[in-house]
Amino acid sequence: MISDGMADVLRSLRLGGAGDPARACARALGAEGVALSLLIGDERTAEPLWCHPELSARFEELQFTLGEGPGPDAARAGSPVVEPDLDRVRPERWPALLPAAREMGVHGVCCFPLGIGAIRVGVLTVLYDGDRRMSVQQYVDATALAAALTGAFLNADQRAIRNGVEDGARLGMFLERPSGLLRAVVHQATGMVSVQLGVSMEEALLRLRGHAYGSERLLGEVAEDVVARRLRFNDDFDNGFNNGLDDGFDDDKSGPYSPDGGKG
Repeated sequence: MISDGMADVLRSLRLGGAGDPARACARALGAEGVALSLLIGDERTAEPLWCHPELSARFEELQFTLGEGPGPDAARAGSPVVEPDLDRVRPERWPALLPAAREMGVHGVCCFPLGIGAIRVGVLTVLYDGDRRMSVQQYVDATALAAALTGAFLNADQRAIRNGVEDGARLGMFLERPSGLLRAVVHQATGMVSVQLGVSMEEALLRLRGHAYGSERLLGEVAEDVVARRLRFNDDFDNGFNNGLDDGFDDDKSGPYSPDGGKG
């Protein structure tokens, strides 16, 4: 049975009176932070909707940049990933994420996929500090919250399909529509790198992530440089993980996203 606190939060969410939903959920769960991401598009990119506090947003960005962590694992497997103490996680499980998360101050993470069967619509991430662990009651509450969010998204999708609403703009009965997709620049940069290197979109995204990791930058920052034509990928440049934004960049002002519609 869910706690009275979570019951109040769910009731408030349904009535649209939760104020800051991430803050309310974090308080009800006794968590250090909460983040909710919606899986968008064919590549199922995690698009953040709720984050509280800033640490949760930074951890979501870290997982997105590296392409590894409990969130991506939960989305792929369709089952919760509960790691209340990251110090006890095998280093080879998330080799890039673990040291970065510790440096960031994240000690425990529990991720709950939103979906039914093979359908995945999002991920709920709950952060815990080093002094607290997820209790049975908190696990029950988080599972109930994930189920409520799943139902909201799926019900909204069915209404959107009937009404012809475009994918990415469909949100649940108590979820506010995002003002814009934060990952759009990454999608655009992936397309540009795909043309520049003559590789698939999947490999282009891996190259972007590899460069972000090698240069110790966020994926979104690297993508912005690509789209702004401050950074151009070629095999020599990419293989060397060169951090200089001007090196490897052919300033010819042409490309698939340039005014002349030229090729890379």
